[in-house]
Amino acid sequence: MQVIYIKEDKYQYDIHSLFKAFYPDEDVRVIVGEKGFNAEKEKDVSPEDEISFIDVDKSKNDLKKDIYLTLSEKTGKILPWGDLTGIRPTRIAMNLVDEGKSDEEIFRYMKDTYLVSDEKINLSIDIARREKQVLKDIDYQNGYSLYIGIPFCPTTCFYCSFTSYPIGAFKGIVDDYISCLKKEIDYVAKDFAGKTLDTVYIGGGTPTTLEPDQIRELIGYLRERVDLSHVKEFTVESGRPDSITREKLKAMKEMGVTRISVNPQTMSDATLRVIGRQHTVAQLIDSFNMAREEDFDNINMDIILGLPGEDASDVQHTIDEIKKLGPDDLTVHSLAIKRGSRLFEAIRERELRGEMKTTMLESMNNTGEMMEIARKGALDLGLEPYYLYRQKNISGNFENTGYARPGKAGIYNILINEEVQSIVALGAGTVTKRVYGEGGRIERCDNVKDVKLYMDNIEEMIDRKRKLFA
Repeated sequence: MQVIYIKEDKYQYDIHSLFKAFYPDEDVRVIVGEKGFNAEKEKDVSPEDEISFIDVDKSKNDLKKDIYLTLSEKTGKILPWGDLTGIRPTRIAMNLVDEGKSDEEIFRYMKDTYLVSDEKINLSIDIARREKQVLKDIDYQNGYSLYIGIPFCPTTCFYCSFTSYPIGAFKGIVDDYISCLKKEIDYVAKDFAGKTLDTVYIGGGTPTTLEPDQIRELIGYLRERVDLSHVKEFTVESGRPDSITREKLKAMKEMGVTRISVNPQTMSDATLRVIGRQHTVAQLIDSFNMAREEDFDNINMDIILGLPGEDASDVQHTIDEIKKLGPDDLTVHSLAIKRGSRLFEAIRERELRGEMKTTMLESMNNTGEMMEIARKGALDLGLEPYYLYRQKNISGNFENTGYARPGKAGIYNILINEEVQSIVALGAGTVTKRVYGEGGRIERCDNVKDVKLYMDNIEEMIDRKRKLFA
């Protein structure tokens, strides 16, 4: 374990994040106060643990740079994102673009201030300028985007921490859940009348756990009550191939959906079984081809690098198979170990309950080689990087990157990550964010995660949003 003592309660998140980036397989604990004076936090500290004393009496940037250089020299590691600990590195580049800075000036600032690698600086600048172009017609001040959450899944994936409930056990309440969504839609129709709705995103969970008639009912009601005439993108995250049918695709197409996701995560049947996904690679291919047959011309696919037991050859296989299908958008995720996921619990036990020969941490490892395989595969498909974000405990200290064909970039993905427009979120476990002016402060309002509690308290959920936007 890495134990860090600081005298003042300052910069704990940044200190913890930097140490964790250099020591991903170790517990990291930051303790405020002198050594020996915090019995509760020190009770399980052993002589084998490494102790560090950090002076926080300096600026955050100077502190982070000092920590980075010390740990880099000590471990021999160079982190691709330097000492950056935030989740949106492209926001730094975008702010500098807004200030009229040249690419050279942005490069020098990110290098000198955050010690970011040349490759990641160039990627940030490239994406920032592409994002500005994609968002040029978005109405920040009088516009908003809409997220509708469907918290049901065929099964819960091993790595997932999102709100999801097994559709088999909750099938009997789905119609009642849709009725609650209608009440929230009524709120939007009334309180956002006269405002511009730019994008709609139905996510989850797995929205395609809904039956075709339920899809028509929900989207049809939205179309009746809310002005969609300015919507530039209507996405339904159809991610799980085992939930996709031709009838559901027809229903989505009929109701005006313009963009969908058909997500493999990996093209290995063995890994799919390990991470708790019930579909096969063959089902994924059939679902993708069926979506093309139903005239969907903007299909996203997600993959995850660093899944249990996979190495560079597995990633290459996944990319080779995806290239045969030719998606319009490819999102490359680095596995993030999220609290609340079964993966997190398995890591605490150190093993995958006998399903794998190695420990969990030894079997999960995203590398620069894997990232390069995915990047090159995306470029071979004619896809360009258009958005990027990072997460806590992300494998290899890398990032998640979206690649898309020109004109097919996911607008909502950029808006949710750059936080430049208010997003009204409906459904259990969703988060509404109000942005006060471009680049302004942000306030949020969470709907409760428990689906039955959400349904029992729907009026309270609506009232909280109403107060947020008052």
